[in-house]
Amino acid sequence: MLYTVLSVVHLVLFVIAAVEILGGSKPLGQKVLWLVLILLLPVIGLILYFVVGRR
Repeated sequence: MLYTVLSVVHLVLFVIAAVEILGGSKPLGQKVLWLVLILLLPVIGLILYFVVGRR
């Protein structure tokens, strides 16, 4: 049950981050870098994006 809840939370945060990254005004290189980071390092990448990547 706990893993299901954590998986859903992770999926929701990933979708929110991906939509913000793709819809933002950053250059294409930065968008690709953030997307690769949150795909390769799922938990750490999302934390870094929400702490550092957002304005």
